[in-house]
Amino acid sequence: MMRLIIEYAYTRSVLVTEDNVGRLLPAADQFCVLGIVQACADFLEARLCLQNCISIWRFTDVYFCPELRCQASRFILQHFEEIGRASQEFLELTLAELCDIIERDNLNVKQEDVVFSSVVRWIAHKPHERKGYLSTVLPKIRLALMNPDYFLNVVKMNSLVKDSYADCKCIILNALRTMCNSRFKTLTSCHYYSPLSRPRLPYAILLAIGGWSGNTPTNVIESYDIQADTWVNVTQKEDNPRAYHGTVYLDGFVYCVGGYDAVEFFSEVCKFDPVTHTWHKVAPMHSRRCYVSVAVLHGCIYAMGGFDGYIRLNSAERYEPKTNQWSLIPPMHEQRSDANATTLHDKVYICGGFNGEHCLSTAEYYCPETNQWTEITPMSGRHSGLGVITYGEEVYVVGGFDGVSRLRSVEAYNPLTNTWRAMPDMIVARSNFGIEVLDDRLFVLGGFNGFTTTFYAECFDEKTNEWCSIQDMGIFRSALSCCVVPGLPNVSEYCTPRDSQKPPLSTYERELQF
Repeated sequence: MMRLIIEYAYTRSVLVTEDNVGRLLPAADQFCVLGIVQACADFLEARLCLQNCISIWRFTDVYFCPELRCQASRFILQHFEEIGRASQEFLELTLAELCDIIERDNLNVKQEDVVFSSVVRWIAHKPHERKGYLSTVLPKIRLALMNPDYFLNVVKMNSLVKDSYADCKCIILNALRTMCNSRFKTLTSCHYYSPLSRPRLPYAILLAIGGWSGNTPTNVIESYDIQADTWVNVTQKEDNPRAYHGTVYLDGFVYCVGGYDAVEFFSEVCKFDPVTHTWHKVAPMHSRRCYVSVAVLHGCIYAMGGFDGYIRLNSAERYEPKTNQWSLIPPMHEQRSDANATTLHDKVYICGGFNGEHCLSTAEYYCPETNQWTEITPMSGRHSGLGVITYGEEVYVVGGFDGVSRLRSVEAYNPLTNTWRAMPDMIVARSNFGIEVLDDRLFVLGGFNGFTTTFYAECFDEKTNEWCSIQDMGIFRSALSCCVVPGLPNVSEYCTPRDSQKPPLSTYERELQF
């Protein structure tokens, strides 16, 4: 190790390997050779995985590597479900370390029963030593967020809880009381979160950007906090109003493509950095595209069809962020504005739309390998202003306008059989709405219902095969566009504040104020 340090002093380079990093970092730290310390930290960060993240996190308790500690901690929190279920390192955590992890707001779990199961697994590893810790660990779990049946039949009846019931009784009763208060509270009452029911921060947020509100385009950006079922207004002053645009997330940036501001049809493309909250223009498209369809495949953005102010387009182009250049790809078989697109199995699918005369039932896909468009089986009906999204290994087509009325219908395309099948209808008919998949559920937001724009939002869960309502957006709008942004280090800036104990008002409570 000393030889490597001396060689680094002369060459400013060092070879870090899996065999030497465990000894090289302590030696470099002892002699304050910060360049080697950083090289070792970078090496370990690049190799973070489910099997070593906890040991690397604990390593930074001894040696000062703040960025590595932050990344290891974030990795543990983001992958807690897998770590708690299978990691051997997890079983060796101390009580303090376990509590530090599971009490975090940004612990990434879809259901609190995952946390309880992981705690039970940790205690069972050394039962005689750890079963007395249950009353210390249990308050760190958001018990009141659990499904009531799971809480009563699994948690309350667990043998560890029963054996420690004298110590855990108050915790169990508080959880039941909080659960009942939140479940049966009146619509106009003020319900305050307790530590047992405070929602955790989501791993990913859904952004709803721009759209048509009232008689003009809007620049409003709202973020959906799925854990708290709330919308947060995150509009920036420099945001420009736009509608009928496309939005995608790629490599840390949110790209807004084309659109219309009631005066101009855009060829411009802007990207938003959700960490710094700043907008930047990138290379414009070859064509102006309002009512554009966009998708991401293999690190590139595809923009297809649309309306340039004169004609409906069948042209398509591809953007490469590394070169900041758009290049034309072969045109589609159909002129399509008001269509929508998604990607599945290395192909870009585009469905429906309007050709200037008729709403379309046709669909096709682009394969980058062959550089060709191929038509697929048409949909069962005509759809313009529809939603298209990949969900559960199928292409879902949702709602839209058939030339006569707004639609509630949903159908799913199986690329293996080249067939469509009917799915449960949405609760509300709509066209020109936002659509995305978040946490294994399909969300639709806003749109035009045939009479007015709406702020109504709902989601579909393929496990239950049902649609259900979620919290309404803050404003009425159609012609918006959405994307999901995962793993933000500053995700709390896009969520309901967890230190504010009072939750936002329900839709009914907001209506009572007017």
